[in-house]
Amino acid sequence: MAVYSIRDLEKLSGVKAHTLRIWEQRYGIISPKRTDTNIRYFEDDDLKFILNVALLNRNGVKISKIARMSTLEIAEKVALLSEEPNSEDGSQLDALTLAMIAMDEYKFDRIVNASIRQIGFERSMLEVIYPFLEKLSILWLTGSISPVQENFISYLIRQKLIVAIDQEPLPAPSMHSPSFAIYLPQGERQELSLLFMCYLLKARGNRVFYLGQDITIPDLKDACDIQQPHYIFTMITETFARESVQQYIDRLATTFPGVQILLSGYQVVAQEVHPPANVTILKSLDQTMYFLSQLEQVQEKETATVGSLA
Repeated sequence: MAVYSIRDLEKLSGVKAHTLRIWEQRYGIISPKRTDTNIRYFEDDDLKFILNVALLNRNGVKISKIARMSTLEIAEKVALLSEEPNSEDGSQLDALTLAMIAMDEYKFDRIVNASIRQIGFERSMLEVIYPFLEKLSILWLTGSISPVQENFISYLIRQKLIVAIDQEPLPAPSMHSPSFAIYLPQGERQELSLLFMCYLLKARGNRVFYLGQDITIPDLKDACDIQQPHYIFTMITETFARESVQQYIDRLATTFPGVQILLSGYQVVAQEVHPPANVTILKSLDQTMYFLSQLEQVQEKETATVGSLA
């Protein structure tokens, strides 16, 4: 069983430690345990309860009213709030955090599926899952969640992405859609981002050759010799042991002189990288979405031109 300090509760719930102490003293919302040396601590059930209370409070329910509610009543109201899509007050992020802490697949599935039904898969990823992953990275860095909790929720998101990718139809052989080889270099672990890129490309009618993780440049060349893609996309978030990021990019550009290379990730943004002529750096998700929209417009114009000539 995990043990949490009041500072852990603050980081996970977003409620200031001072406020938590007021809730404890004035309303009896929580009751910390104490060690033999009189150090206060909280357990999993305390954390889950505070997350629920915080979610209701942010949605306008007064703390005095919450204090009079039963645990069942609180859970029922939280279940209704967590299924409201695109909530600006962070209800879905709070609910997803609860699902992760409790390792509750059913709750996670209900929240995400409700969002997908109402605003679609792409918007759910951009407006719900990606902000949640940003929160997850902060919780991981501060040691507020365990590796097993992170792995659990990452696996569930991965499953959603794979299903969504599989549901997108493959372009017909007669269609002249742009083709993309996408991969991660050795040591990179941003699989969820790569899978989402795969979905975004397929959803726009592009051909995608998903090569996966731990791909060397010689392996990439073997694949590209067969598939002849128009574009190569990858992410670099870690530093390389044997060469600099600039050297890797230069080697990539030289190996594939006739291919447009798209690069993203922390290292290519944070470092002073000088991209060769056939390399484009996408500094953010917004820039990536803009690139895809521009590419889509070009495809539509080309399709219209071919149609008029026919």
